Amino acid sequence: MDPLTDVLALAQVRGTVAATVHAGDGWGLDIADIPGAAFHVITAGTAWLHLDGHDSRRLMPGDLVLLPAGSRHRLAAAPGLPCEPFDHVAARQAMAAGGRITVGAGPARTRILCASYRHDTMLATPPFGLLPPLLHLPPDPDRPTEHLVRLLAHEIEAPRAGADTALDRLLDVLLIHIFRAWAETAEPSASWLTALRDPVIAAALSALHADPARPWSLDVLARHVAVSRATLARRFPALVGETPLAYLTRWRMELAARRLRTTAEPIGPIARSVGYTSEYAFNRAFTRVCGTTPGRYRARHAPPGDDHPPGE
Repeated sequence: MDPLTDVLALAQVRGTVAATVHAGDGWGLDIADIPGAAFHVITAGTAWLHLDGHDSRRLMPGDLVLLPAGSRHRLAAAPGLPCEPFDHVAARQAMAAGGRITVGAGPARTRILCASYRHDTMLATPPFGLLPPLLHLPPDPDRPTEHLVRLLAHEIEAPRAGADTALDRLLDVLLIHIFRAWAETAEPSASWLTALRDPVIAAALSALHADPARPWSLDVLARHVAVSRATLARRFPALVGETPLAYLTRWRMELAARRLRTTAEPIGPIARSVGYTSEYAFNRAFTRVCGTTPGRYRARHAPPGDDHPPGE
């Protein structure tokens, strides 16, 4: 598995359609309390997006926007219009009944697919945290997102058997292409996501993700990706922001933390699954990265009523 797939899977990212909005004239929606990242795509007509701290944007057919933190924002027919609170409960009820949310006066001129991406917020470096507060992708015939948006619109306008599942899966695929599009065009920054543009570092990250329990060293990893030790030692920190072994340790602890939160598996096997033959060494590494021991971490994050073994 590649790093992006791994991180999205570990974060349990899932897209869900929240509503289809059909809007006439003089409408405005104030959208807050979003459980995860917010996503909108304009399937017909136009709308204005207002987000505090950013210039207002006019969205055209095919435009999609992602607000990774689910920040409060407003969608409206024109700048300056009053906005009514978006009723999430009514939206879910409408979707369950196969309906839509209708706003504004007169015939519908604008259609908007509103969705959200839920994810595990317990990750130390959640994937959405790498993105800017507002990500806007205009339509581009050479970008796969264009075709996915058309498929989404088709599933909404002509629902058939399996439409709910198709919509959710299309949203999941669309998110991967959104991450790719941003990583390919973003300003260079020290993060694993933008570092994937570099073939050598992409290969190194993929190797670490494919076998995190392997006793990697800088020399072994350099041989694996067919570069010199000096090249890897220089290029990896410059693009990712940390050394290969520091990245590996952090990724191992993310994997271990997930299992501590979600299983009753003893700490010893968890330690071995991420490359530690010594439980003592694992405890030290986990405490250094996560700020607490594995046993205390599990006790703190276990669901109510769970009786996990202390493991230490």
